[in-house]
Amino acid sequence: MHLRRLILLHSNDLHGDFFATETHDKMVGGMSMLSGYVQKVREEEEDPVLYVISGDMLQGSIIDQEYKGISTILIMNMLAPDVVTLGNHETDYGFAHLMFLERCARFPIVNANLYLKPTNTNLFRSHYITNADGIRLLFIGIITELVMDRKETLIGTFISIEDAAKEIEYICNCYRDVDIDLTVILTHIGFEEDKKLAALLPKEIGVDLIIGGHSHTMLEEPVEVNDILITQVGSGSDFIGRYDLIINMDTNSVHDYTWEAIPIDDSHCPIDPVMDELLNDYQSEIDGKYNTVLCRFPHPLEHATRFRETELGSVLADIFKYQLGVDIAFIASGSIRKQELGPLVTLTDLMETFPYNEPVISFSVTGKMLEDMIAHLMHTLFHEDGHEFYQWNAELRADILEDGSVANITYLGEPLEAEKSYRVSMQQYHYGNIANTFGLTHDEIENTGRVRVVSTSTQDNVVEYFKTHTMLKPFHCDGRIHLRKPLVEEKE
Repeated sequence: MHLRRLILLHSNDLHGDFFATETHDKMVGGMSMLSGYVQKVREEEEDPVLYVISGDMLQGSIIDQEYKGISTILIMNMLAPDVVTLGNHETDYGFAHLMFLERCARFPIVNANLYLKPTNTNLFRSHYITNADGIRLLFIGIITELVMDRKETLIGTFISIEDAAKEIEYICNCYRDVDIDLTVILTHIGFEEDKKLAALLPKEIGVDLIIGGHSHTMLEEPVEVNDILITQVGSGSDFIGRYDLIINMDTNSVHDYTWEAIPIDDSHCPIDPVMDELLNDYQSEIDGKYNTVLCRFPHPLEHATRFRETELGSVLADIFKYQLGVDIAFIASGSIRKQELGPLVTLTDLMETFPYNEPVISFSVTGKMLEDMIAHLMHTLFHEDGHEFYQWNAELRADILEDGSVANITYLGEPLEAEKSYRVSMQQYHYGNIANTFGLTHDEIENTGRVRVVSTSTQDNVVEYFKTHTMLKPFHCDGRIHLRKPLVEEKE
């Protein structure tokens, strides 16, 4: 029996988590110590070491926003992964810019299912084969349309997990005559979808591992489905996954393994001085431009989970209602990227917490349409695995029953008037997806009144409010979104 050992390190959903944070007894995370650990393992191990990333390198840092991801790719070049796949946030600056970022990358990016519709040509290489000291590995990258959620008329992608499974089978079959020792699927579709995907893959095609992302799932050990090992390590740079694999080179399969989520901290991770210098240079430029104090809160405003009313979400919705003069301001919970803000708020803090600087659309709906919108939103969240929750201003209150149905909705303490017109605002991206989230088509909206851009910048509205309200009053959740049964957060 011919056995070989391989170390496979993996990250997912790094989201611009560039700098270490200080706990009561140690420094945790950050790209310098993450790079230091990866380099240490590469130097110390005699057996081959590979490092992979399963999507969402971008967003989460003002450094990333300022340079539209170019800084992040250059930082990733220093980290030197062996292969990465795309996450949904890699598309945040548009597909044309994503193609530019790929040219900046000194590492292979794999994605099997994004393609140009006119020519049916893949945007990226669908797979990557590498030879690690005689061990041949096949990597395939997968993201589905449900995760990508970008409206690009010339870009197509898979519709379902079933389509993804067929494409993986096709790629693996193309290399049936090639001696592939280990087959790894890098996904950015979420842990539950990873398990569904694994169950659909025929054992004969020889997929060994799925290394996932998107749901920010922190596992204590790999989950095995259909003889395929599935792992994921939360989000950010506080942990890195480590496989120590024993590969049977005769059967091209995993003979034995150990896996651990390794904490990244200063008790065992050295600092990478070159990475440190690069990060500090970026931070110095950002501090000079954005480190101005906007306002102060009496206490930090929390956004600990995106699938309920939160203090920060409520305050932001109230701000947009006030600034834009609308009746109802919907703010997507997922566009708030940190779990708290304050008590001292700088421009950097705000931009990292609320990074999507986009136009705001206003439109009119009747009271009946508004009631149907909220009913549809809650139905998708409770029964259809909906992934977007919304915060709204204090004037609108809803009581949601255990089954997700709406028991009561009021505006300014009174029931909604079925034929009355209510003016609503929403971020442009989410207005584009309103049919999916709220069950309302653009044609229906346009028949009820004028649709217009009321602001070209979400961030400008918040900055202006904070500059004129430098000390906010104490605020706590007031029950405007009353969920009698909590929703469980599974996606990010």
